[in-house]
Amino acid sequence: MTDAPDDRPAARVVCLDRDGRVLLLHWYDRVARMDVWEPPGGGIDPGETPLEAARRELTEETGLPGSAVLDRFVAVERDFSWLGVRYVKTEPFFLARFDTVRPHVDPGELTEEEHAAYLGYAWAEELPATVDPPELAKIVERLTEESGGGAH
Repeated sequence: MTDAPDDRPAARVVCLDRDGRVLLLHWYDRVARMDVWEPPGGGIDPGETPLEAARRELTEETGLPGSAVLDRFVAVERDFSWLGVRYVKTEPFFLARFDTVRPHVDPGELTEEEHAAYLGYAWAEELPATVDPPELAKIVERLTEESGGGAH
């Protein structure tokens, strides 16, 4: 594992279907030899806003329309390792809502690295023990509060 943490900016999307299920992507970290479930998302490219990155990443990783991503996020402190690299940063988690039950996911634009790690996806009613970030349930709650408390 590298000594210096990587702080590359990234954005994630909490997707909710009509019945409130959360879309999670299932990945396998071959370095740590563990699997993890997480919302879609990834790095912010130079010149891209966090919202633009969230919309692009959603489409690339799931085939779902990026236009579903709302301009509403919560900032989430992250400290995790992936493929031997430690990431320490604050990521915006955006919200996307879908009017159907379990919209079809087609991860057609994964990178080579993502293809090697991708195990599938689920529209989860309950969050698995290996969800990242571990406080995802609280993030979903904050994103969906009617009053907007804590969201931007």
